[in-house]
Amino acid sequence: MQRKDPLILLLREVTLAAGMIGILVLGLYAHTGSMPPLVVVESSSMIHEENGEVGSIDAGDLVLVHDQSMDTVTTFAEASNPAHPRYGYEQHGMPGDVIIYDKNGDGGTPIIHRAILEVVAHLTQTPDRTAPRDAPSNTHCPEGGSYDDALLDTDGALGTCVLTWNVPGTAVVNASTITIAFDGVDAGHYDCKRMAHANVEPYLVVWNWTPSQAGMLTLGDNNHCSVDQGSSAVNGSVGVHSESGVVRPVRDSWLIGVAGGELPWLGTVKLALNVDSASPGTIYVPNSSYLALFIIVAGVLLAPMALQPVLERIIKASPELKLAQEELAGDEEE
Repeated sequence: MQRKDPLILLLREVTLAAGMIGILVLGLYAHTGSMPPLVVVESSSMIHEENGEVGSIDAGDLVLVHDQSMDTVTTFAEASNPAHPRYGYEQHGMPGDVIIYDKNGDGGTPIIHRAILEVVAHLTQTPDRTAPRDAPSNTHCPEGGSYDDALLDTDGALGTCVLTWNVPGTAVVNASTITIAFDGVDAGHYDCKRMAHANVEPYLVVWNWTPSQAGMLTLGDNNHCSVDQGSSAVNGSVGVHSESGVVRPVRDSWLIGVAGGELPWLGTVKLALNVDSASPGTIYVPNSSYLALFIIVAGVLLAPMALQPVLERIIKASPELKLAQEELAGDEEE
């Protein structure tokens, strides 16, 4: 029997491996609608336990990114309100969805944090259309309100002055400023895990906030109530910064996707090989993740060696193999 060229065998194996990877990626894309369908978590802002925990988002985890619009996102305020249809909905260890977004639409490393509440325009007013595009809000809105250049005005043009706001899932309706205590009475209980807001309350409090635009207020589960939108929304919050300043309420156009299921630990390899100076690398990866990753890699490598003798024994005992050998012997005799 003529033996095949080793190079041809190698090319066949490489092609088979590439095809399997391609099928996996396409399957994930079909499931999530996003490309790439996975993101690697770099920071510890979403951890629930210092040593890591399956079910919450740790540094080094791979997270599926589902392509969804803002109107499909369930906020913490909605999911923790007994009167809301989505009451009790949880993702990654707490009520509400976790979203992935670009900071102020500026690009760079995306943020993966929980959607706490959404501010929606209620009463609006037509702005001064002669104001320059990059003019401050009070120039666009001389009679008050926040200028939102992404909302349609009643005159049909883009850009409007928002005078009052609604917050779905709460009692805030037609309010010029937003004050909500997430104390379990005024709104669902959000534990800061310490005394926050200048050591005043142990739960999240949005205080006298005038949003700069419609969108989502977001917060990392491990950030002790320091919201991404900074001290304008929550006292004592440092906020997340981008090239254009502190993150504003997250718009639909900045939304990359909604966090779905996680593949724990596997993203640690990418972080370890990352040469980007802006990346923290594996600094925030829990120690337990290295052990779990080692066990997975060892299992993948050792499984074929353990299975091979078992499979060979099964194949040798199969009647099909005996029949094939008899047929081959008969052909050789002829």
